[in-house]
Amino acid sequence: MLSKLDQLTQRLEELNNLLMQEGVTSNMDSYRKMTREHAELGPLVALYGDYTTAANDIITAQDMLSDPDMKDFAQEEIQAAKARMEQLEIDLQKMLLPKDPNDERNIFLEVRAGTGGDEAALFAGDLLRMYMRYAERNRWQVEMISESASELGGYKEAIVRVVGFGAYSKLKFESGGHRVQRVPATETQGRIHTSACTVAVMPEADELEDVNINPADLRIDTYRASGAGGQHINKTDSAVRITHLPSGIVVECQDDRSQHKNKASAMKVLAARIKDVQLREQQASEAATRKSLIGSGDRSERIRTYNFPQGRMTDHRINLTLYKLDFIMDGELDELTNALAAEHQAELLAALGG
Repeated sequence: MLSKLDQLTQRLEELNNLLMQEGVTSNMDSYRKMTREHAELGPLVALYGDYTTAANDIITAQDMLSDPDMKDFAQEEIQAAKARMEQLEIDLQKMLLPKDPNDERNIFLEVRAGTGGDEAALFAGDLLRMYMRYAERNRWQVEMISESASELGGYKEAIVRVVGFGAYSKLKFESGGHRVQRVPATETQGRIHTSACTVAVMPEADELEDVNINPADLRIDTYRASGAGGQHINKTDSAVRITHLPSGIVVECQDDRSQHKNKASAMKVLAARIKDVQLREQQASEAATRKSLIGSGDRSERIRTYNFPQGRMTDHRINLTLYKLDFIMDGELDELTNALAAEHQAELLAALGG
């Protein structure tokens, strides 16, 4: 690890020199790459500097051990420096962990009502609002791509695009089954019902780089949109359905009045779904050898329960229970997302050590 850190320290010095050269901004792509790399390496090298300082403190203190007047002080210094080094080593290992290449990407977030009928659809609407409020707190943009509203409110299915740096890194552990226990508004006897929804979080794909889609593999149908939209709905075939024949993936989009825009949106969702299938296959093979928070790729796997009568949320993967359901449903997810990220880091570190 230390030799790698020495190399990264040298690389940061190289970048410092390159960024100070005249005309460095003449090639903006190269300049952006260098500044991004500099920003990533800076905190890591600073931490390594603290580590080497602690190591030097031990050497200095050891030299004082032979002096009877300084011996006790020197021993305390050595113990303190060793404790610092142990913690710094853990922090450095975390920073050196391989980064998920999708972490910085925008996402498509899909919420579907499962078992529970109208109550499941209402809960799907609540979940979508929770994620949208979380996006607002992070100053991300949210764009509705496709929605299928239920009669009593909520959604049978909804897909939104979330645009923001690091959106995938924060929300990638949300994929899976979400269960709710509460008294539905339609329940006259006051009985608690259990309903379920599934959530899928997919990193936005760059169709050209990430996913190779052969136009010959697509069947594209256009039809008249249904639902809210006024007179326009009955006049043009603006809704688009794209079927990817090899995988059987079907994407529909009808939210825009423009057929061209609906097709473009549907293609983006299709690319994300194909990429998501590839990611889940990879995760399934990883999950066979070790526990993985992202799961085996089975969307029906229950990851979380929201119990409204008790005001609690339980994440079953990390056995975390929080008694602040109102705040969570209002988009205060940081405590939860941070705990999931920390557990995932610990898992990666354990795999690295093994």
